[in-house]
This record gives sequence, C-alpha cells and structure tokens, in this order.
Amino acid sequence: RNANSIGVASGQGNPYQQDLNFRGFAASPLLGTPQGISVFQDGVRINEAFGDVVNWDLLPSSAISSVQLIPGSNPVFGLNTLGGALAIYTKSGVQYPGASIELSAGAFGRKSAEFEYGGNRDRIDYFVTGNFAEDSGWADHNPSRVKQLFGKIGYQDDRTDLDLSATLADNTLQGTQTLPQAWLDTREQAYTFPDTNRNRLAFVAAKGSRFLSPVALLGGSLYYRHFRNTNVSSNVNAAFGEPDPATGQIQTNEATNDRSGIDQRSWGLGLQLTLRGELAGRSHQLVIGASGDFGDTRFDQQSQPASFTPERNTIATGDFAPTTDVGTRNRYVGVFAADTLALDERWTLTLAGRYNRARIDVDDRSGRDSGLDSRSTFARFNPAIGLNYNPVPDFTGYAAYNEGMRAPSPVELTCANAAAPCKLPNIFLSDPPLKQVVSRTVELGARGTLGPAAPWSAALYRTDLDNDIQFIAAGEGALNAGFFQNVGKTRRQGIELAASRRFGELSASIRYSHIDARFRSPFTAASPNNSTADDTGAIAVGFGNRIPGIPADTLKLRLDLDLDARWSVGASAIYASSQYAHGDENDRDRHGRIPAYTVVNLDVRFQASAELQLFATVANLFDRRYANFGLLGANAFTGPNRTFGPAVGVDPVAEQFRALGAPRGFWVGLRYAFDARKLPIER
Repeated sequence: RNANSIGVASGQGNPYQQDLNFRGFAASPLLGTPQGISVFQDGVRINEAFGDVVNWDLLPSSAISSVQLIPGSNPVFGLNTLGGALAIYTKSGVQYPGASIELSAGAFGRKSAEFEYGGNRDRIDYFVTGNFAEDSGWADHNPSRVKQLFGKIGYQDDRTDLDLSATLADNTLQGTQTLPQAWLDTREQAYTFPDTNRNRLAFVAAKGSRFLSPVALLGGSLYYRHFRNTNVSSNVNAAFGEPDPATGQIQTNEATNDRSGIDQRSWGLGLQLTLRGELAGRSHQLVIGASGDFGDTRFDQQSQPASFTPERNTIATGDFAPTTDVGTRNRYVGVFAADTLALDERWTLTLAGRYNRARIDVDDRSGRDSGLDSRSTFARFNPAIGLNYNPVPDFTGYAAYNEGMRAPSPVELTCANAAAPCKLPNIFLSDPPLKQVVSRTVELGARGTLGPAAPWSAALYRTDLDNDIQFIAAGEGALNAGFFQNVGKTRRQGIELAASRRFGELSASIRYSHIDARFRSPFTAASPNNSTADDTGAIAVGFGNRIPGIPADTLKLRLDLDLDARWSVGASAIYASSQYAHGDENDRDRHGRIPAYTVVNLDVRFQASAELQLFATVANLFDRRYANFGLLGANAFTGPNRTFGPAVGVDPVAEQFRALGAPRGFWVGLRYAFDARKLPIER
C-alpha cells in the first residue's frame, strides 16, 4: 500500500477482495476488471485460468517473505504483463527458523489467529504457517471468514536447491458492493443482499535448480492448482413489468437470485537455463527458457425469481433454473531469451524477447446454445531492450523499451455483446470476437542514494495499448451488468518520484506519482445511465477522454519513530485525486467525478520482552468519508423508505454508485516468539 503508483479499489465491498492498481493497470479478483498485471508465487503464475483474475484471499500474508514489483511490459513474464509483473516469494525454514503466534482483535468484529513454524536440519528445511480470521464487516451484511494454510519443505546442497510447497484455503466472503450517491448518508446500508463468494483452493508447486557447472544454472518448476468458487448474488430484475420473451407473460418478480459455480483445474511447468560467460572480453549473462500454463474450467449458473423485503433482502418466489453451462480450456505456451551484456565498466545492455501462443476454447455443455462454442488462437513475439548507466556506485540511470500482450480471457470472449450484457460472473453469451491486447512501454529513470540512509528514485514512462479491452457498464438491473469491448488505442503515461531519509531515530519517506490515462481512439459505448446518453443509451467517447477508475495523482507519506529501545510509532498518509466513474467514459456525466480523498493510518509497537511484542493499529484515523471506486447505474429503490420503486409505479433513477472506504477502525494484538528470536517490525 505504501509503494509508489499503487492504489486499491473496493468495488466488491470486502477487505479481502480489493483491486490492486499500478500505473493504471489492475490485478483484481473481479471478473469485470481487465487484468493488466501478471502475478507469480515463487515463480508460478497465479492469475487464474478463468478470467486471469487474482484472488488475494488465498495466500496468508504470514507466508510472504518478500514482494518485487517489476514495472513495464517486460515480455519475459508472459501474458498479462501490460503494466507490470508482481513476484511474491514465500518463506522457508532456513530464512525463518523458530515458532511464533500472532493474535489480534478489534473493530468490526475482526479477530484473527496466525502461527508459523520453521526450521532446518542438515540439508532439509521446513516451514508452515496458517491464518484463521473472522470479520463482521463495517457495513451491513458483509462478514468474512478466512482459513489459509501454507507449507514448504526444501533440500539444499552446494549445487542443488529443491522446494515443494502447498497452499490451502477455504474462505467465505460477503460484500455489499456499491451504494447510490443519494444513500451516502447511511453508508452502512446494503443496496441488495446477499452477495456471497466461497473460494476454495488446493495448490501444489515444486521448483528446483542445479548448477551444471560454475557458469551454468538449470532451473524448473511444476504446479497443479484446483480452484473452486461458489457465488450467490441478489440482483434487480430489470425486466420487471415486461413480457417474458419465452412465455409472453408479464414478469412480476422484482429480483433474481443468481447462483454460479467455477470448478477450475490448472497446471503447468517451466524450464530455464542461465549461462554466465564472456563475449568479446565483456561479461554477459544469457537466460533461455520455456513455460506452459494450462487450465480446464467448468462454469455453471442458475437463476431464481425472487422478491425484495423492505430491507432489500431477496426472498425466493420460485425454483432455480439453469441458464449457463460451459467448459473452457486454456493452453498458454511461451519461449523466451534474455541476454545482459556489460559494454564497459559503466554501460550494460539487455536484449530480451518472448514468443507467446494462447489457445482458448469454449464449449456449451447445456445442449441449448451451440453459439457459445468457439476456438480462438492468439500469438505474438514481444521484444525488449534496456540500457543501464552506472558511473558511480551511488547512481544508476536506465532506459527501456518493451512490449507485452494479453489474450482475451474466456469470460471476455463470451461477454462481448452490447445488445446482451452479462451479469458477471453469471451469464455467457454468443458474442463477436475480441482482439488480443498489445502494450508498448518506454521508460526513462534514475535511482541512487544521497548517503547511506537516503535512497531516491525517479521515472518517466509511457505505455500505449492497441486493442485495449474495457468492461463497459450497461447499468441494467445488476450493477455488475455490462460487456467487454475492444476500444482501440489507449495511453497511460506518468512520472514517479520517491525519496526517503533517516534522521537519527526518525525515518521518513515520500512517494508521488502522476498518471495520465486516456482513450486514444473514438468509440461508441452503451451507457444508458450516463446523463449525456442518446435515445439508444449510447455515449460517444472521444480522443483524449480519461479512462475511468484511475486517479491522476497519488501522494504517500510515511514516518517511523523509535521512541526508545522498546517503543516505536509509525504513521502513513495516502492522498488520491478524483477519478471518473465507470460508465462515464466520455467524462461528461452530470454527477461529475468521484472526489479526492486523504486517509491517515497509525501504528504503535511495544517490545515487552525478547519473546513478546504488543501492537496497535488505527486505520482512517480521522474517520474520513471517502470512495475509491464508482460506476453509473440505475437506482431501483425509489419507493417509500428505499423500497422497490417499480412495484409502486416509481421509475428507477440514474445515479452514480460508489464503493465506500471503511470508517475509523482500531485493533490491538500480540506476537510471541517461542524461541526468543528477534521479532520483525512490520511497516
């Protein structure tokens, strides 16, 4: 959260289901979000095969040793690396020996218990950690229950390093999504409920490396991942009072309960050879490799007629009826090479490239809609070149150009019809084909230090996308209704500045980023709840209109003060400028932008003994009311006391819906290390 150019959005209204945004690109658990960041766990791709989404709730934070964010469209990382790649490295028993527990509790009924245990003997090391948490949620009807477990066993000798890990999770997450702007006086309310996701995961990965010689290292990985999701959501029936196309009868059900299931099995492997040597008397490193990622998914959905209670809960009025049953197959393969050559003592040149081939098949399994059947293949070679200048140890300048790509996911390929919006993740349709997205990034930057405790960095970047895919909100009964559309060219460009300094017992850091994200091709989008829409519900998006959901400016400040050997306190402030709502792609809706906000957080730690650490955190210290996500929709609850308006002859009203940030919350906890090792102080 404190890194540069990174922001979060809470479109689902659940703390475990947030979008991570970097330079205007997203890694998100929500199927309606175009995924522009590739994510890896110990070298294994964890963007799910179905939709390329990233389920952040599946890995316990206590398993994470370090995180590296690689900016740009580096092709070596494969598909979805449009704006960057995120590499997550897990702990091992060699790095983290000993046993510890952590207990915490506080606001919103949140309580958690976490443990970890690691060690090594001879050439074998082992590590296990688990997290168990419950949260009532700060808003009505959005509790969470999280159960996560991670374990790893490894073997090392002078030439060989082997690891086998397993990740298990069983989480139930409820979210109340967004609220219409007119309801912001009662921000704890739910628009409709329930909206429940249950995520279950069994993930096994093996990786290893061996020095074939002092200058040759061979590495490889294998993995198997079984992910299951069950979703139940309540939605407004946008066709209330209209004839049913199948029967001709007037539809009297105010709502629908939509139930869907994802059963996904994915597996893959990777192989990489690293060679070090000399070329023309200069040192160089050559890396060549190949990877394959494969996935089979079964998706089914049923819909049930329902009515609303005065509190906007849904009550079933009929039986579930099947609406969708499809199978999808992903076959992603790639080969790559990268060579880093020292031109002299100051200049280093890197050349890289990767060939990707993606095959995506969709098959209707219901026997009712053969139009869903499709076979799509996408392929491209993506190059990269980089130059580093290191005249002195305290300064490095660099320039880079790289290209990346992503193939449309099965969700996007079957939800691309403006005439028939999808209620994600619920409805698949026979749709026009989408094109692959291609990114081209140019970056200039420098980094260095102004002393032993004063690092700084600066970067200028521009990423141009061809055939960018956006989810266009249709604003029908379900607020997640819409469709995917190629929108031509888009551009995200900006500047990043960062500096930190230690002054005795005080350390301070500042990070600023500016992102200018715009459409570069005119297109027509369906947005019937945009106040400038024409009679058909369409808006004209022009060259230079801003891309929704991306604040132009963010500023992050962090202060840490060691009061003495036992007490330390930290504070962070995060500012994000205003942004346009989804559905306002033409930047002209009468509701305007989602306002800018500033949030301040506080944390205190007390080292009571060598074994025991006590801590407290305060989020949103000044209890600011803010939103970090928005979209245009139709508010159907325009009747008395916010009841279903069409039932009493009151039409829905077009509004801006917002995802609200949590109010002030306070938590306390303790960490206890059984072997009296030094407890880490987490920032």
